[in-house]
Amino acid sequence: MRLTRRTTLALAAGAASGGFAQARGAAPTSPLRLWYRQPAQEWVEALPVGSGRMGAMVFGGVAAERLQLNEDTLWAGGPYDPANPEALKALPEIRALIDAGDYAKATEIADARFMATPKRQMAYQTIGDLKLTFPGLDGQPTDYVRELDLDGAIATTRFKVGGTGYTRQVIGSYPDRVIAVRLSADRGRAITVDLAFDSPLKSKPVSSIEGRDTLVLAGANDTQQGIAAQLRFECRVRVLNKGGTLTAREGVLSVAGADEVVLLIAAATSYRRFDDVGGDPTATNRAVLAQASTKRWQALLATHQADHRALFRRVSVDFGTTTAALKPTDERIKVSQTTDDPALAALYYQYGRYLLIACSRPGGQAANLQGIWNDQTSPPWGGKYTININTEMNYWPAEPTGLAECVKPLIEMVRDLSVTGARTAKVMYNARGWVTHHNTDLWRASGPIDGAKFGVWPTGGAWLCKHLWDHYDYNRDRAYLADVYPLMRGAALFFLDALVVDPKSGKLVTNPSISPENSHGHGSSLVAGPTMDQAIIRDLFTACIKAAAILGTDADFSAELATARDKLAPYKIGKDGQLQEWQEDWDADATDIHHRHVSHLYGVFPSDQIAVDTTPKLADAAKVSLNTRGDISTGWAIAWRLNLWSRLGDGDRAHKILSLLLGPERTYPNMFDAHPPFQIDGNFGGTSGMTEMILQSRNDQILLLPALPSAWPTGRLTGLRARGAVGVDVTWTRGKLEAAVFTAAADGRHHVRYGGSVIDLDIKKGQRVRLTARDGQLRRA
Repeated sequence: MRLTRRTTLALAAGAASGGFAQARGAAPTSPLRLWYRQPAQEWVEALPVGSGRMGAMVFGGVAAERLQLNEDTLWAGGPYDPANPEALKALPEIRALIDAGDYAKATEIADARFMATPKRQMAYQTIGDLKLTFPGLDGQPTDYVRELDLDGAIATTRFKVGGTGYTRQVIGSYPDRVIAVRLSADRGRAITVDLAFDSPLKSKPVSSIEGRDTLVLAGANDTQQGIAAQLRFECRVRVLNKGGTLTAREGVLSVAGADEVVLLIAAATSYRRFDDVGGDPTATNRAVLAQASTKRWQALLATHQADHRALFRRVSVDFGTTTAALKPTDERIKVSQTTDDPALAALYYQYGRYLLIACSRPGGQAANLQGIWNDQTSPPWGGKYTININTEMNYWPAEPTGLAECVKPLIEMVRDLSVTGARTAKVMYNARGWVTHHNTDLWRASGPIDGAKFGVWPTGGAWLCKHLWDHYDYNRDRAYLADVYPLMRGAALFFLDALVVDPKSGKLVTNPSISPENSHGHGSSLVAGPTMDQAIIRDLFTACIKAAAILGTDADFSAELATARDKLAPYKIGKDGQLQEWQEDWDADATDIHHRHVSHLYGVFPSDQIAVDTTPKLADAAKVSLNTRGDISTGWAIAWRLNLWSRLGDGDRAHKILSLLLGPERTYPNMFDAHPPFQIDGNFGGTSGMTEMILQSRNDQILLLPALPSAWPTGRLTGLRARGAVGVDVTWTRGKLEAAVFTAAADGRHHVRYGGSVIDLDIKKGQRVRLTARDGQLRRA
């Protein structure tokens, strides 16, 4: 049943006070907690914390605790240049074969002569585990609760053994650059623990003791794909104990009879930049721990939580609450397909924001396929940056949900790729500007990898540039735009050189390319001018033209882009009424008509080239394509479908797809997205899709409740951001808009739409405007 507003407020009060309800142990009452009645047995049951650069998975064991650790620059290999000089010679032949329709032969030649060397990129790697063993805690625990507080960004395990209550807390502090652990109990001298490292790296890192209180794991990364290991890394733990005794033996630090133990964990590699591995991880870690060690636990916690909450609390969400919200998180996920639990969707929403804050902060690396959390030395797909959808999806919720700062690592990755991609453009295409294909890694490799059917796709960098423009469009910082415009310009310059004329239509197309990662059924996936490429390049050229106008520069270049943009192949509607994925009407011929990628629908989302109110025929064709593809797919692909149906204005269909995403087949017990296996992009895509149901910022307008599902009749979503540097709070009752509050961070004019009602707002920086909707008509309150 739906809970009353009074009950909902009581739950919220529990969150603020940290209170617990007494139900089968100490069950947390906060709607912003993941919680469980048992320790994690599998990695996808453990709870993630992150400092932006370091990540830890907390298992919540009793007699033995496992903290699986990551550092965001610990990748295999070292600096390398994969550009293949043979590619340029092969390019004319590949293009001619594609024009002649011999796609299989074109693929054969591309595989032999056009791919990067090596044909695989480097993998993101784990440090390993810090293992905590607690002698004497072999008894059966009672009152066990394991939880992750999203608002406080702290993982806590509580239980009793032998009448003593134990509490273990873990945080990932961005300000202090450590993972910090506090072990405490409700009686004195109760903490006894042994600490040791365990690492699966082939380089066999070595544990040692430094001084009397520091455990050190030092070693190197792994060699992969013939690229020699060139990184040194180190992880060290400093033990700060109150009372008790601290002793050391080979690779093990032991504390006995302490009142409290705080562990400060720092990790670093010798990575400085994609072409510089001359750093000193030991000096870095010593400096970090020296600073953090000056603070007591409460000061560390306060600094960390103030930093986290400054970002996290920008947005609040309420889709309604039922009694299902009182159950442990894993139980809620298990029965989500047959239970009315709108608060689970709200928890998933905020979990996505929590994860982005924890894994993508200024100064660190961009979120990869697993964010920063990975327990393997060669994870699925290398844990890399897959930039034909997955990396971009990671950042879909950043701007609209108030996390613009979290985009900065992605911007810096694009800056790096503009350097490595310039060599790839010259060597492989004899083109100006820069290019990167469907994957990259820590070393910013930019060539086509894996195989022609997957990797010969030159628009990865162009898609990344959309995030550069969006960061400006949401925040309107002219100095920032001037800084990134050369990156966007370089990406566009490549296509001015690399686009070719399609002999059949006379239009400008990419050749060779693919529609990721789908075979068109005519001998390969290799093709000229797939719909997605044309759409991405259209967005890139348009963004460059707009940016140049704002900056008052590059008029001749803008004119050249505008001319080329007009010659790009347009969208086409096929014989079955579908939006064509390729220039030819081949959608029904595809090897898998239910393919997980829906690349040709990029124009619907994340772009706004196709919309129900601006291009209704194309929007209808997109719906036909989506219906053919089906709703059920891998986790991230379901999340993309969620965003698409939201953009197409079908809230109930979007909610049905969201329910699939939240089910146990696509959401692990710890709420990580299941591809399967784990990929974090589905989490971020889910947060984005729910935002699109409530607020859309597209086609120079702000849409209120454009895809509100009937399952959420009453609710609120506050702290959102719209293009034009404006904040938006939305509340609704009985399926109707109650109010929308706009707060301007810059002067601007905003075209606001609710259903068929439209109002234009001229707002000055710092001004707040409240709109209501009486009889469906927007008006100022």
